[in-house]
Amino acid sequence: MSAGAVRQGEDNIVRIAVFASGAGSNFRRLRECGEIGLLGSGRVALLVSDKPACAAVAYARATEVPTVAVTHKEAGGKDAWERLMAAALHEHRVSLVVLAGYMRILGPTLMEAYAGRMINLHPSLLPQFKGLNAIDQALDAGVAETGVTVHYVDAGLDTGPVIAQERVPIHSSDTHDELARRIHLAEHDLLPRVVRELCARERMEKSL
Repeated sequence: MSAGAVRQGEDNIVRIAVFASGAGSNFRRLRECGEIGLLGSGRVALLVSDKPACAAVAYARATEVPTVAVTHKEAGGKDAWERLMAAALHEHRVSLVVLAGYMRILGPTLMEAYAGRMINLHPSLLPQFKGLNAIDQALDAGVAETGVTVHYVDAGLDTGPVIAQERVPIHSSDTHDELARRIHLAEHDLLPRVVRELCARERMEKSL
């Protein structure tokens, strides 16, 4: 865990934690947007991962983003892992949690602490194609379009209230990789826009 996450003079920044388990392309996108002001007052302050060897962790460390990367086994189980992550979020004064390619369902320790301030990115037009392999689900279903959803996290599997969606057409010739590429482009457009809006709302509420 990196110390000294909060620097003097950053009181107006809305601090964001990103949870990721894989390649981390959306984490990378959010970090880059924050660096050039496209998240408004939002900045990525922490990466959290249950996969210490994943590419998202490597990128975070290479770009000096504070990182907590611990497996559930190393932490002593899921409950202990969530308590450890809750402490890290508190230490880094995180206001908004973004699940972006994080592949586990969170329990009450984190969800209760961040109720209404935790969002998830899912590669379908929810409520269609919940859970894993949403892109393959859409291709197998033979539908004409799928998309991307950002929604609030609740106790269910991709069941929280929808914040925003972006549609992505499916072409008859699409392979998994071709459709995935267009979905990633839609994710990289939609997620920063939603995060910017939520950060603006968070900052406004703090000023009242």
